[in-house]
Amino acid sequence: MNDWLQHLGWGLGGAAIMMFALWLMQRRTKNAGIVDVGWTFGIGALTLGLAVFSSGALFRRVLVATMTIVWSMRLGYHLVRRVFSEPEDGRYRNLREWAGDRQQIVLLIFFLLQASWVVLFAMPQYIAMQNARPFAWFDAAAIGIFAVSLIGESIADRQLAAFRESSDNQGKVCKIGLWRYSRHPNYFFEWLHWFAYPLLAVGMGWLAWVTLVGPALMLLFLLKITGIPPTEKRALQSRGERYREYQRTTSAFVPWFPRESTT
Repeated sequence: MNDWLQHLGWGLGGAAIMMFALWLMQRRTKNAGIVDVGWTFGIGALTLGLAVFSSGALFRRVLVATMTIVWSMRLGYHLVRRVFSEPEDGRYRNLREWAGDRQQIVLLIFFLLQASWVVLFAMPQYIAMQNARPFAWFDAAAIGIFAVSLIGESIADRQLAAFRESSDNQGKVCKIGLWRYSRHPNYFFEWLHWFAYPLLAVGMGWLAWVTLVGPALMLLFLLKITGIPPTEKRALQSRGERYREYQRTTSAFVPWFPRESTT
């Protein structure tokens, strides 16, 4: 356990240095959205490093590291394109307005706090990579969940991007493809992805339960904090009644068949 604390401590230190550098970058670019890029790539890099020091079955260490790197690169690239091609996300504009003259101090604290989230969200992978259990159906299920979530989130992101690229859709609500069945299919598949690691940790006793911190925290963030609430608030401000109608007929999170309008 002492080795675990040492490895995660080094990871926290590295993540803090990275976040401090990104904070300096946002001072120049005036776009705090870069913190999301750092969080995503940070989890991938830390997991790769932890794979070297883990003691579980080699195939599982390689599998977990590969899955996390693929997830990190896909989401990170998507976020990089958005951060450097769009105005600063409304969440961070609101944070700046709230902080006023103290915004840089508040943002520094926020960026450094994200370093701890990097370590926390790498914890399920680290635990799974300590698992010495031979390959079993739990591992196959984890691979299946990862594949479905990766494909689903990629499709949702591409469908929304294609919708936004058309000037004819300005002010309209995206209801194409997966967005017909969920108002946030990208969030749903992102959450689904985090169930792969608890399955890879099956057989490790109480530690396997600790890996559920990934999907549990991600669900909290998406449903209550940084995901759906601020996203829908901005959508209502920009699309008004069109988005209210979308809310009445379409599942907020889990994809499901749309309901008939009540108006």
